[in-house]
Amino acid sequence: MDHAPDSPSPSPVRFVRPEDMPRLVELIHEHVAYEKSTPRPADLADRLGPLLFAEDTRLRVLLAETPDGTVAGYAACSEEFAFWDAASYLHMDCLYLTEEARGHGLGAALMEAVADLARESGLDHVQWQTPDWNEGAIRFYDRLGATSRPKRRYAWPV
Repeated sequence: MDHAPDSPSPSPVRFVRPEDMPRLVELIHEHVAYEKSTPRPADLADRLGPLLFAEDTRLRVLLAETPDGTVAGYAACSEEFAFWDAASYLHMDCLYLTEEARGHGLGAALMEAVADLARESGLDHVQWQTPDWNEGAIRFYDRLGATSRPKRRYAWPV
């Protein structure tokens, strides 16, 4: 995903690095607010960092940068197992771009990087979900050729 420095068209997408944590956490909080979800813990960077950068991590985060190098979005993925298919797939838990970064190809670049990550991991598909009210995201995913599956997602505190 990271291109060589002399590459004619460097990718706007790269893997997260430890020094990106403050900006990633800002984007997560923006994403949470955008989806009208409950606020997340203040120590999010301290909790996520060790998980993201552990040697045996399953969690992969890709960042999208604007031409000036500003981190403007992210996709967070991990490998999951589909019991009915007896096969693993890449689960994209989050995809977010700042409002000003939308419509400039960064979302498509992030999705292509996610697809590349799945292929490099030997996985043949990616799954994700989006709120049913997020019509812009639904149009974007439909244009990619993705298909939706009607389900509700539940969370059960135990």
